[in-house]
Amino acid sequence: MSGNGNDAASPSGWDAVQDSAYRDVQCESCHGPGLDHVEGVGAGNITDRPFAKISAEGEGTCADCHSGVHHPFVEQWSQSKHATASSRQNTASCAGCHGSRGALARWGEQSDYVEKNTSDLLPVASCATCHDPHGSPYEHQLRLSITSPDPQQHLCMSCHLRKAEPEIGSSRANQPHGVQAAVLLGFAGWRPPNFVYDTARIYGSHATTANPKLCAGCHVNRFEVTDQQGGFVFQSTGHQFEAVPCVDGEGVPNGETECAFTTTARNWSACTNSGCHNVPGDPAASQAIAANLYNSARLTLKNLADILWTDSNGNQTVDDFPTDGGYLPRIKVNAPGDLNPSDNNLTAADGAEFNVRVCGVSHDGHQDGSYGAHNKFLCEALLSSTASYLRSIYGFLPAPPAAVQAYWDKWSKPVATGGPAQPLIKRESFPIMDQ
Repeated sequence: MSGNGNDAASPSGWDAVQDSAYRDVQCESCHGPGLDHVEGVGAGNITDRPFAKISAEGEGTCADCHSGVHHPFVEQWSQSKHATASSRQNTASCAGCHGSRGALARWGEQSDYVEKNTSDLLPVASCATCHDPHGSPYEHQLRLSITSPDPQQHLCMSCHLRKAEPEIGSSRANQPHGVQAAVLLGFAGWRPPNFVYDTARIYGSHATTANPKLCAGCHVNRFEVTDQQGGFVFQSTGHQFEAVPCVDGEGVPNGETECAFTTTARNWSACTNSGCHNVPGDPAASQAIAANLYNSARLTLKNLADILWTDSNGNQTVDDFPTDGGYLPRIKVNAPGDLNPSDNNLTAADGAEFNVRVCGVSHDGHQDGSYGAHNKFLCEALLSSTASYLRSIYGFLPAPPAAVQAYWDKWSKPVATGGPAQPLIKRESFPIMDQ
């Protein structure tokens, strides 16, 4: 491929800008012959479409090159939730995160991509939503940073941090939305008056110097699958955005999401790559450690959340006791005015409902969803302190099982621990949470 495109009197392409990102890909690779573009300005034969076909077999999209077993970016993206069109992209308050067109507009993109001039429902994020094909100051031509702990400057967090604390005066005031970043950084949830915590852990967990790429450190994990003889089978690009993707018998991610959390059903290399959960020289043992930690955290959070609210019928609505179990259904019966998200009074019961929806297992459609992986220390502290506080103000609530009481006691006093990994950001440096 010529680095100069059509005849050029002065150096151009690779000769002018010797950046490795442009060694094999020039303007013509996507937009077609430059001479046609020059002669066709205003004719609509080039500029009205975002990409030109590279060959007769090509579709004129990123998939023409970024696909196949060695670089299956598009195939894996198509299996992700980002590839699913959402009707919310036509709602003004939702469009900025629930559609490619809205996200590009929110970031001030001016280029004439296909997302810009169509009324069709589009994927939540296409290639050109997160990557700028014309270049950017960030690695992989990303539109925003993936290392900044400031959600307004972080590619993933700019959407995955919408409502991290309960509000008042709305039927959905006690329900979180896009809370993952706030959980990861340690700022999510309602704090009861007795809330105490280990700052080094709660403002850290996976958002520490041990995981500088934050969301992408786990959710965009690249790994190679080989056969028993060490021969190449598949190169996973991590563009399903699953931290522990389900895999088939060969170990290739298969696009499923409901498989068991075992070392045979999922790939756990994202958890072991940082060196935090590994046995040197033993990948199988390392993945077993990660899987055991995950399943232990998931069970602990379920037990703590169920004390507050056991959603017995699975309708994600707090029903009167005994239809549902736990403290909140009892409060709804004995003090019904205290569990009312629509009024202008944020009660302890309202805060407790928000916390269990954030950290519980299958209690809400917009929960954190990591079951402790993002920040088990924060969720343990929130659920324990919240339940303990509710029992201190509502005399009709029963005592918890001994195992749960032990967790309450664990969080009833400050904990002084530390480690080599330091939090990337403190709450006082996080003004978005105070707006």
